[in-house]
Amino acid sequence: MTATGDSTPAWRLQGERYYSLNFHLRGRFGHRVQKVSIDAGFTCPNVDGTVAIGGCTFCDNRSFSPSRRTARRPVLEQIDDGIRRLKLRYRCDHFIGYFQPATNTYADVERLRSVYTEALRDPRIIGLAIGTRPDCVPDDVLDLLSEFGERTYLSVEYGMQTMHDRSLDWMNRGHHHEAMVDAMGRSRGRPFEICAHMILGLPGETPEEMLATARELVRLQVDTVKIHNLYAVKNTELAEQVLRGEVDLIDRDTYVRTLVDILEILPPTMVVERISGDAPPDYFVAPSWCLDKPAVKQAVAGELERRDTWQGRLAN
Repeated sequence: MTATGDSTPAWRLQGERYYSLNFHLRGRFGHRVQKVSIDAGFTCPNVDGTVAIGGCTFCDNRSFSPSRRTARRPVLEQIDDGIRRLKLRYRCDHFIGYFQPATNTYADVERLRSVYTEALRDPRIIGLAIGTRPDCVPDDVLDLLSEFGERTYLSVEYGMQTMHDRSLDWMNRGHHHEAMVDAMGRSRGRPFEICAHMILGLPGETPEEMLATARELVRLQVDTVKIHNLYAVKNTELAEQVLRGEVDLIDRDTYVRTLVDILEILPPTMVVERISGDAPPDYFVAPSWCLDKPAVKQAVAGELERRDTWQGRLAN
């Protein structure tokens, strides 16, 4: 991140109130960069029975990954089709291959090497993002990721979700927070960025507990964070719980207030990749407010302006 002599971050000088992924990538590469979703056909250890069955309570990969909503094709075909679609929306010629659905380090090293290498064969792919779980990065996999991090931009995304073990148990995650602490201890200092996913509005978690997870992200020294609300999609246990009235999903006002509280304590050097989440209407159940992403973004901007605050204002 570029800053002036008085340590004011460049994004603040340009009137931004948090350090967005778009700003980060433009600063690194000098132009717009978009992520294109890739499905390498992996599964998860809480799906195949290794640590659990059924997957996470809230998860249907088709709902958040475009590459899982059609029949799986070779990696280069997926990239070509994904770029074609992205170019209908963005003026962009450079892309990050995003291994998005399921656990994309959950295989032997040679298979991983093959699929990552295949994505980089497309000259428009200038880096990789690899979504995974903190309990699925043995040392040989981290060594492989380091090899790729030495030759290209690489972001490794850990689905931390929360630091609270009871919430991880509720979502059928199949591991506790100690797995994230261990993964970070073995990942920190390697030649790739580390991103963590965080969910707000998990059943029973108070705003103070959500802030505790944010402080843990700071302590763990992740480079980037993705934050979104808990939402329900069809064909998941969470959807059934919501429809039976067993789980209440966070409302927009509470979400926005809590999100801004979190932004205030995140260091100004931590990239905020995402501030909300949604799913295609055909898959979506609730809450309806998060389907209108522009309105959510506007509400967050409004709360930041109302408080006259910004990311890092209360950071230690």
